[in-house]
Amino acid sequence: MEHRLKRQRDFDLVFKKGKRAFTGAVAMYYVDNVKSAVKIGISVSKKHGSAVQRNRIKRLLRAAYIPLIPQITKNAYIVFVPRVRESYEFSEIAKSVGFLLKKENFL
Repeated sequence: MEHRLKRQRDFDLVFKKGKRAFTGAVAMYYVDNVKSAVKIGISVSKKHGSAVQRNRIKRLLRAAYIPLIPQITKNAYIVFVPRVRESYEFSEIAKSVGFLLKKENFL
């Protein structure tokens, strides 16, 4: 999967020097104008619950952004961070991810 952000130093770059955008369900951190193609990562903290719950949240986020990757026009590193909530609905996460990408002119 060539669209995944994997290295710790890339995550650190995004969190330290990147820009931010927020919705009620998801926060997006990004650094644009990187040399490589678009790479997207997910960061889910232990505040969200057990490993089973965190992995479910990651699957929901991945399902929300993967269909949008071909439409992304800029080269960037993007990290999605979910907000802590009682329940996580796919429709809300997908809407938030699409909104954030459009708001920051990635789509």
